[in-house]
Amino acid sequence: FWLKLQPSTVQRWSLCFTRPHLLFSRALLLTMQNDEGRVVDLYLPRKCSATNRLIPAKEHGAVQLNVGQVDENGRYTGEFYTFALAGFIRQRGESDSCLNRLLHERGLLTFSK
Repeated sequence: FWLKLQPSTVQRWSLCFTRPHLLFSRALLLTMQNDEGRVVDLYLPRKCSATNRLIPAKEHGAVQLNVGQVDENGRYTGEFYTFALAGFIRQRGESDSCLNRLLHERGLLTFSK
């Protein structure tokens, strides 16, 4: 069994092994963007708001919460903050304290009486 490679394939493999930094910088330039410059990739990975870990696509224990802004009368203003919590944090039972910390950092929750 012999593997027959095309010349372009050989060049790509040699680029990977000899100059990996060029391959990485070239990968950053090849993102799917529309005419307005917005990224339109089908999958953008989420990061946990509490730990900054990447949340894999197949993790079913992760949750994403949208916390809405309200005015002084208690009516929703249409603005919201998004928080993502990984299943790792939820499994350890620390999601409530992490969410309290994140809300306090954004000024949405106070601990005063």
